Amino acid sequence: MEPMSTIEAQQFCTTYTKQSGSNFYYSFLFLPKSRREAMYTIYALCRMVDSAVDDPSPGSNPLEVLETWRQEVSAAYEEHPSLPVTISLAAHLQQFDIPEQLLQELISGVEMDLTINRYATFSDLYPYCYRVASVVGLICLKIFKTQSPKAEEYAVNLGLAFQLTNMLRDLYSDAQENRVYLPQEDFQRFGYSVESLLDRQSSPALQELMKFECARARAYYQQAHNILHTLPASDQKALVVAEIMRGVYSTILHKIEEQNYPVFGPRTRISSFQRLGIATTIWFRSFFTRRFVPSM
Repeated sequence: MEPMSTIEAQQFCTTYTKQSGSNFYYSFLFLPKSRREAMYTIYALCRMVDSAVDDPSPGSNPLEVLETWRQEVSAAYEEHPSLPVTISLAAHLQQFDIPEQLLQELISGVEMDLTINRYATFSDLYPYCYRVASVVGLICLKIFKTQSPKAEEYAVNLGLAFQLTNMLRDLYSDAQENRVYLPQEDFQRFGYSVESLLDRQSSPALQELMKFECARARAYYQQAHNILHTLPASDQKALVVAEIMRGVYSTILHKIEEQNYPVFGPRTRISSFQRLGIATTIWFRSFFTRRFVPSM
């Protein structure tokens, strides 16, 4: 079978991203076409690598699938990929200087879910968050073409905030899959146990644990915001998509706090209308503000 053309491969990635229902999709709409298509491709790659572990095909071996992805990423850099996503990636690498090491580190982060289901301390959890979230932000900087080295600090902090928000939103459902990301030292600090979590036991201890973890996530959003303020105006403009995502995810975190930490309730979401409203507001502000620094 003949491999897909670059155009067909891009269409595959675009359709996949549109159908995902991801919070990220609405931010991509505000990018110029070449960058938007590159982001669709990176999103599709990240999502498919993640699905190899979180939603494996029947009979598949996740480790083998991840190894295939490693090989395909390398093949994209060597200009002989065979999968739709990596065919599209290879085309974008002609325009965007994305280091292969970042993509391989992302795969290593996803692979951690196959061998680690508890983290003793936040220091132990940090590398996982960095690999599966901050690294994605560093990849995005190459597509946004920021200039200041400090933009990397912004991306790292924002990635950590996003990942912590996801972990808090999915605390109970992850635990049901035998994955407890929040540090064991924090459970012990507040006198709450994983067993109580699995038994759906609400208590003041759980509320205090969630309050503490939300404050940690909020601190990373704030650090990213503070760094953004120090960047050149051109980089602030380039990061409008990242700021849209900060708006969306920080709103989810606020909703978790506002609803008094609904650990055992439905997954905390915001509507498509709200997401589009956040995206539009931040995008317009970026054009009408001399130095683009959105409020928290």
